[in-house]
Amino acid sequence: MSSTPVRPSPVTIGVAGGTGSGKTTVSYAILERVGAENIAYLAHDSYYKDIRDMPPSHSNIINVDHPDSLETSLLIDHIRQLKQWKPVSVPVYDFTTYRRTGKYLTVQPQPIILVEGILVFSEPELRKLFDVRIFVDTDADIRFIRRLKRDISERGRTVDSVIEQYLHSVRPMHLDFVEPSKRYADVIIPEGGKNLVAIEMVAARIRSLLHKA
Repeated sequence: MSSTPVRPSPVTIGVAGGTGSGKTTVSYAILERVGAENIAYLAHDSYYKDIRDMPPSHSNIINVDHPDSLETSLLIDHIRQLKQWKPVSVPVYDFTTYRRTGKYLTVQPQPIILVEGILVFSEPELRKLFDVRIFVDTDADIRFIRRLKRDISERGRTVDSVIEQYLHSVRPMHLDFVEPSKRYADVIIPEGGKNLVAIEMVAARIRSLLHKA
């Protein structure tokens, strides 16, 4: 009597980097090159808490760049479920209101789990779940310009509010949490999505891991 073969655990990859570094661009490039049908993609941004549960900065600005603003425990649970080949329901977040919408997106298990976010290497319990850790490293001025353009065009923010938030919470949190987490990376990609050579090398490595799975 033959037994059912045990499926190997999915390979879990973390992509971190400062706000506007290009980590989402790198993640999408990996999805394109490896095949989205092979990857369960989770964005840490989906796990933000509602505005009333977020910690304020010293100037009482809502601090979305502190680890306490995210329900990382839920993300950890979801990764563990995906590793057991179980689907998960990811909350849908509205960045214009800083609230969860009450809707959920079902993510099916795949042989590759790709997790992206600014703080995914700063939490020890989350960090140890990754088989491969990628840090996207981009100069601060470029990151700020990208965040400014994004928050104005996509999140309805004013220039002054973006600058104030950057000075009072984004930059200090980057220095306290994001930049120190770079030391845990296996691979550092300078200049984000523009570094096609590094992206191709990473994608090739992931494809080789996929074939072994």
